[in-house]
Amino acid sequence: MSNSRITDLRPGERPFATILHVDMDAFFVSVELLDQPELRGRPVVVGGAGERGVVAAASYEARAHGVHSAMSSAQARRLCPHAVFLSGRHHRYVEVSAKIMTIFRSYTPLVEPLSLDEAFLDVAGAERRVGSATTIATLIRQQILDDEGLTCCVGVAGTKFIAKLASEAAKPKASTKGPQFGTGVFVVEPAATLSFLRPLPVQALWGVGPATLAKLERMGVATVGDLADLPEANVVSALGRSQGHHLHSLANGFDDRIVEADRQIKSIGHEETFVKDHRERSTLERELVGFADAVASRLRKSELVCRTVQIKVRFGDFNTITRSATLAVPTDDAPTLLQTSRALLAQVDPSAGVRLLGLSASGLAPAGARQLTLEEAANGPGWEDASRTIDEIRARFGAGSIGPAVLVGPEGIDPKGQQRQQWGPNLPEDSVRPGRDSGLSPR
Repeated sequence: MSNSRITDLRPGERPFATILHVDMDAFFVSVELLDQPELRGRPVVVGGAGERGVVAAASYEARAHGVHSAMSSAQARRLCPHAVFLSGRHHRYVEVSAKIMTIFRSYTPLVEPLSLDEAFLDVAGAERRVGSATTIATLIRQQILDDEGLTCCVGVAGTKFIAKLASEAAKPKASTKGPQFGTGVFVVEPAATLSFLRPLPVQALWGVGPATLAKLERMGVATVGDLADLPEANVVSALGRSQGHHLHSLANGFDDRIVEADRQIKSIGHEETFVKDHRERSTLERELVGFADAVASRLRKSELVCRTVQIKVRFGDFNTITRSATLAVPTDDAPTLLQTSRALLAQVDPSAGVRLLGLSASGLAPAGARQLTLEEAANGPGWEDASRTIDEIRARFGAGSIGPAVLVGPEGIDPKGQQRQQWGPNLPEDSVRPGRDSGLSPR
């Protein structure tokens, strides 16, 4: 490579394309099809099947009818009334994701997961041992297919941002007959970055949502190139200093972020959308009991304590508010989370109807950083021992073996597991019967 090519690189760009963005194809649906192969070829949707549910993932057969993630399940059913709706199994997706991440780490230790189904990889250190970044991308795709029976797309570039856009370009096309696969690997060499980037619609840039897009359109901006050609001062004036600088930099191919292999968890939370709006504070407080138990359990499992507790309340009209409090002493116990979240809920009037309630813990630190209070020092840790016992019972007998009394129903304890109702509530079981034209598959 010539010295002039290296000198002309944009800030943060490498002389070679060595950053990969790997994105699984319709991951949740694809995992479900592994376990239910009889559904292959049919339009399948994973998400909340109820009227308040949202689509988490859609098969390519469903996408051909206009169904996409984050769409309401009601709209998805209107677009594709013969689709099979599955409520999703988070534990299964976590299990398969762990195997995929292990494959990534067999090529490079520099793996930055973004979610269960996508990650950035820096393979610069593996090229001498394995081959070029393009070769590594091809090998990864083949190994995932051979070992897990799943397909993925890989973008290869000199920066994270361009690698992610490249993986989008490598994705299969939707059709009623299933995915129409391309090469599966799309490479953007550093010297070709701007020629690849400039023709793209400006909404391809991270951070361009509907409101920002409307402002840019008023400025005559339709493509990334249009934005790149504007003076940065004009963009900052229209969008604000932080966002304006960020988007103008991306439009010109600037991205100095590195692949972070050890990104720390920033928050742990649990939220649920209710089948019907709740207007009684007592009902919401009972929900918080289960939320606090679930979040505390996950904090302890991650060996973390939190300093900040926050609740999220979404009303029936979708207006959403948050309330937070900072603790004097970091905690990982459910009673403290519950007491704090109840105090925060007392600041909210639920009479208008609450559609969604959430509780999250942030300001996280290793559990060893927690100091005993004077009361604990004098009388012993108390609830800390009880929490440890609860964790041991659940580890041995399952999540539903012990829990708050308010979670006890006709069939025993209904634990609020991680990602439960992540995509909204499902239809009541008695409304789903095999043979009815409900769009639901009996499980």
